[in-house]
Amino acid sequence: MPTENPPNEFPDIVGPHPTNPILARFRPFIPPHARLRELTPLPLIMGTLLGMVFGASSLYLVLKVGLTVSASIPVAVLSITFFRFLSWISKSKIHNATILENNIVQTAGSAGESIAFGLGVTMPAIMILGFDLEITRVMLVAILGGLIGILMMIPLRRALIVQQHGYLKYPEGTACAEVLKAAASPESRDAAHAGDAVARAAADEAVSGGKIIIGGFAIGFIYYGLQQIFKIMKEVPEKIFGKPFDGASVSLENNPALLGVGYIIGPRISALMMGGGVLSYLVLIPAIKFFGSAGTAPLAPETAHRIADMSIEQIQKGYILYIGAGAVAAAGIISLFRSIPLIWHGLKGGLADLRRSGSVREDVPRTDQDLSMKWVLGGIIALLIVIMIAPQLNLRFNLLGAILIVAFGFLFVLVSSRLTGEVGSSSCPTSGMMIATVLLTCLIFVIIGWTAPPYFVTALSIGGIVCIASSNGGTISQDLKTGFLVGSTPRSQQIAILIGTLASCLIIGPILMKLNESGTVYVPVASNADFAFPSSFHANPADYLKDSGGQPKRERLSGAQAGADPNDYFVYHKTNTENGPAGRYLVNNDGAPVYLADPGINGVYDKRPDGSSVQKFTAPKATLVSYIIKGILGGQLPWGLVLLGVFIAIVLELSGVSALAFAVGVYLPISTSAPVFVGGMARWLVDRYTRRKHAGAQLTEDELVAEGDKSNGVLLSSGYIAGGTLAGVLFAFMAIPWKERLDGWEKWASAHNPFFDGPNADWLAMLPFLALSVLLYLVGRDVLFARKSRRARS
Repeated sequence: MPTENPPNEFPDIVGPHPTNPILARFRPFIPPHARLRELTPLPLIMGTLLGMVFGASSLYLVLKVGLTVSASIPVAVLSITFFRFLSWISKSKIHNATILENNIVQTAGSAGESIAFGLGVTMPAIMILGFDLEITRVMLVAILGGLIGILMMIPLRRALIVQQHGYLKYPEGTACAEVLKAAASPESRDAAHAGDAVARAAADEAVSGGKIIIGGFAIGFIYYGLQQIFKIMKEVPEKIFGKPFDGASVSLENNPALLGVGYIIGPRISALMMGGGVLSYLVLIPAIKFFGSAGTAPLAPETAHRIADMSIEQIQKGYILYIGAGAVAAAGIISLFRSIPLIWHGLKGGLADLRRSGSVREDVPRTDQDLSMKWVLGGIIALLIVIMIAPQLNLRFNLLGAILIVAFGFLFVLVSSRLTGEVGSSSCPTSGMMIATVLLTCLIFVIIGWTAPPYFVTALSIGGIVCIASSNGGTISQDLKTGFLVGSTPRSQQIAILIGTLASCLIIGPILMKLNESGTVYVPVASNADFAFPSSFHANPADYLKDSGGQPKRERLSGAQAGADPNDYFVYHKTNTENGPAGRYLVNNDGAPVYLADPGINGVYDKRPDGSSVQKFTAPKATLVSYIIKGILGGQLPWGLVLLGVFIAIVLELSGVSALAFAVGVYLPISTSAPVFVGGMARWLVDRYTRRKHAGAQLTEDELVAEGDKSNGVLLSSGYIAGGTLAGVLFAFMAIPWKERLDGWEKWASAHNPFFDGPNADWLAMLPFLALSVLLYLVGRDVLFARKSRRARS
């Protein structure tokens, strides 16, 4: 809810606005005539670096569970802590950042999250379809999508952030502004005429919150790093049931990042995800095993194994993934259709406000200065040219395709910004808009006859650009709302997020490639009838062994298996499941397949031929996108399984249950949903305690939620996520050059560590995870690292 403000002492901030009385009374924390340090080098560099770190962690999360968490508040708290520490060791106030400099840090630092989400839900689908994930394409899609999102939001800022103040809440941006104001430096408080005693105590509270995040980061990093490198405990403790419940299992991934995610998203969403996992692993897989074991031949879409001979993981990959994808697609589309009135209202309102705010004075105050529209128009024209000439997008000199990308980008940036203002980033149906973009793109391609395999990559590239633009538009809106409330200069924020976005694009693409490479397994398929190619291939293999440019492509084994075979092979992109799985094959000069290059992202094989284990990523939403492409453009989809998932989502919606989180749980391994559920239950217990604690304060439901959202448990969870995911990213980089050493530690742990291997390893490995969960609960309840609340002090 908007706070009560005194009459506007600076009417030139926004001018008279009789239709919005809340805006007429608004006063930013730092008035427009004040001059404080803002866009200075150190905050910009720090924000950019933090954006890279949180972008990498967000990419890791989106490949693991298909979602991300907001980075703005953790980045803001870390910025406050860093500059307070710098000021303390230098014994000077010079190094203590102003509130506007801290705002620059969180603005630049939030860019990586949205880029990571857009890339993580679209680009891996290229590999899942069997094509090459080229670094130039990944970086081009990231940069184009990021820039479109930023450029489109510049003319929308006055319409959505300023004119709709008080009506569009932008909850994450408002919460971040409260964090910044609470920890404002003495210099900033003097400029804002704030009360010294309360503000100084609030600043101390924010800094102690920074210590909790740093502590959580250290715990998450050390815990997951030791597990991945030295195998100090089993990564996925599990219980597999036998007859009469054959095929049923429960498991839990020993990952502090997933525990933190569950605490932040809360008990309801985490319980729905776990419900989907229970349906998959305790209902559907046992049912498939029960009814299918009598069969004497493989049951489509599986081509190699009878169900009786399949493991739980093989059944999940061969059947449940399609059911889960159908459920996620249906739930996303239902969510999008449910939002159509809101989207239509937002589109009309946004365009109307944009027309009203079209005339801008030249002598606007500092707090209303945007980047020049000349830069916006010039940037959009430049992007159109790049889209048309870039060979990676396969839209050479196609003005219609370029205009469609920009038009889709503008539409979904507007819609995403409006929806995040009304319901927040976590509830904005960005995934539904991404699905709609891919569906519309594929339908247009079908109409104009673009159904050949190379156009699969084109459709994915278009969807990736629009998804990143939409995601970035919502993130920028929250940042600009924070800046509006604290009194920053919009132009400075826009420059900061441009720099932060470009830097994140440069690092997230290579990290995506490295995560995939570290888990890639070259599976020998020579003389294996399950991988035989059709006769049409053998009749003229040269027609198949060509890249998107029409030239034959050759490569050697790379990564951890690079030294196993020095020969060059042709690359064959198999897009159907006839005579073996789809994927990238390495073919010898005689046209015989030698290796299946099973990717690290959504791959099937989790062990190399030498027996060493690899880390795989499920990439749930990228797999969903690949299924849409295959279903519409390629016609290769087991629709019976997909429709089962569709009607699971419909049954849930008819029962009054929001199906999207449940559907994601159906799709994900239960080992991924279980730690999220444990984190959600810890949050549920803490929230119950918080309600009892404030029972006499007569707080509204929104105020109680806010108390939980700013608790120490959320800060510790943010640290768990950042530390655990960064450890996972670094392990992926180490997995190839340190392969022999890592294999040696794994062999030692298998022989000597009862927490990693042995008859009691499953329950022993749960003890450290239980300790992490109890620590999170105690910190959430303020039993440890207690801080006095501002409400109590004031």
